[in-house]
Amino acid sequence: MKKINLGILGIGNIGRDHVKRIVDGKCPEIHLAAVCDLKSDRLEYARELAGKELPVFTDALEMMKSGLIDSVLISIPHYDHPKYAMLAMENGLHVLLEKPAGVYTKQVLEMNAFAEAHDVKFGLMMNQRTNCIYRKMRELVQSGELGEIRRTNWIITNWYRSQAYYDSGDWRATWSGEGGGVLLNQCPHNLDLWQWICGLPKSVYAHMHFGKWHDIEVEDDVSAYVEYENGATGMFITSTGDAPGTNRFEITLDKGKLIAEGDRLTMWKSEISEKEFSAVNTSPFGSMKFKVSEVETDGENPQHAGVMNAFASAILHGTPLIAEGVEGIRGLTLSNAMHLSAFTGKTIELETFDHELYYEELMKRVATSRRKTNVSETVAGDMSNTF
Repeated sequence: MKKINLGILGIGNIGRDHVKRIVDGKCPEIHLAAVCDLKSDRLEYARELAGKELPVFTDALEMMKSGLIDSVLISIPHYDHPKYAMLAMENGLHVLLEKPAGVYTKQVLEMNAFAEAHDVKFGLMMNQRTNCIYRKMRELVQSGELGEIRRTNWIITNWYRSQAYYDSGDWRATWSGEGGGVLLNQCPHNLDLWQWICGLPKSVYAHMHFGKWHDIEVEDDVSAYVEYENGATGMFITSTGDAPGTNRFEITLDKGKLIAEGDRLTMWKSEISEKEFSAVNTSPFGSMKFKVSEVETDGENPQHAGVMNAFASAILHGTPLIAEGVEGIRGLTLSNAMHLSAFTGKTIELETFDHELYYEELMKRVATSRRKTNVSETVAGDMSNTF
């Protein structure tokens, strides 16, 4: 069987999982050709899994130019995602990028333009798009079977983290290390799914608490209100402080609603729309009749392996990716707009989102971050060789 020769850049928690996934045979069209990390213990771990003959590197460019790989999976700190994605593209490599696409839209727009100018496959690790529940929600919404969206609500508070989690690394939950809190670390998948299923809103107003539940400097409690072009509204509520938390995604439409909670998708469906019912109903307390059912799905949820296999197939056979890399700007724009709204106390219009203003506001916080690190080179787009 023909395989791609994949290099993995970054063997941290998620990078280790990717190595194991390939070694365990879950990605039959991927050959693990090399790995790169600054830490020798991580490289040794990869060799323990994949074999002592696995080529290892401590320099990203050296691995990219080695001739051993034709593609790279990038799983390194957030600020460096666009920089190394562009470096890989520049060297003719196909790129699969871990989420988020970047920390701020200004750098991701640059990466997207770079990708458009290079003839390589560029995918994003939005593995939740493989979940049968969310795929079915998107299918039902996009089909128009229930009419237009009227309201969206996502309470996604089952991201609980204790203080020990944040204390496990000095980069965690810092402006200079991660560039944000729950929105940048835990919620990129949810923000991506929200816009993938419902579309981007036209405006965002957000209220945030920074370090409300933990000794951290970034947001750990968020409530955001959005408005859509058609007049629909929505709420996105998230936190790492709720125990127990909730994961309930509800979409109200003209002819009913969809609720995803747990591993179930429930649909309420009427034969007529609310507008039609209201026009003919004569009872002061009349209400619509709905058929309630649990929606059947295909039950498939391949997650990371599904994204990786689609990436390999796109390279080998020209089939679609699970998520095109350039689509990462959408969820990140939502995230950045929420932050900018909280920073300024204003409603943010997405069509005229000020990428430069957000960058400036973020850099103010980076400058006073408790984690003192030389982030200036990274955010300035330095293309140094060493990872």
